[in-house]
Parts: sequence; C-alpha cells; structure tokens
Amino acid sequence: DTLRALALGARGVLVGRAFLYALAAYGEAGVQRCLELMANELDVTMAFCGRTRVQDVDRRVLVNPETAC
Repeated sequence: DTLRALALGARGVLVGRAFLYALAAYGEAGVQRCLELMANELDVTMAFCGRTRVQDVDRRVLVNPETAC
C-alpha cells in the first residue's frame, strides 16, 4: 500500500495503527521492529519493481504498459 500511495503522488502515508499494535504488544522495541519491517517490505517491493530510490517510484510501477489492456 505504501508503494502504491507513493506511485500515485503521495508525499507521505499514514501507518499509525501498525505502530499502536506494536506498542501495545512489545512497547518501544515493538515500534522499532515495526519500523524495520515496514522499511524492509518497502525496499523489497521496490526491488521487485526495479526501483532503488523512492524518488524513482512513479505510476509505471502500478501498470506495465506492455501488458495493459
């Protein structure tokens, strides 16, 4: 969802609920781990799309023009 929001032009995304769950379950360490997981997930997703920088994310990661109807 974060990658899609960025591809559509968002300058930020809201991820507060995940932090609240992490905080409730494991405190500060849970929030830190949540940040690590989210950053890693975005990094892997960007790699699947062939992007290495957030600045390079655009609408082309959502639809491949060669396979679109």
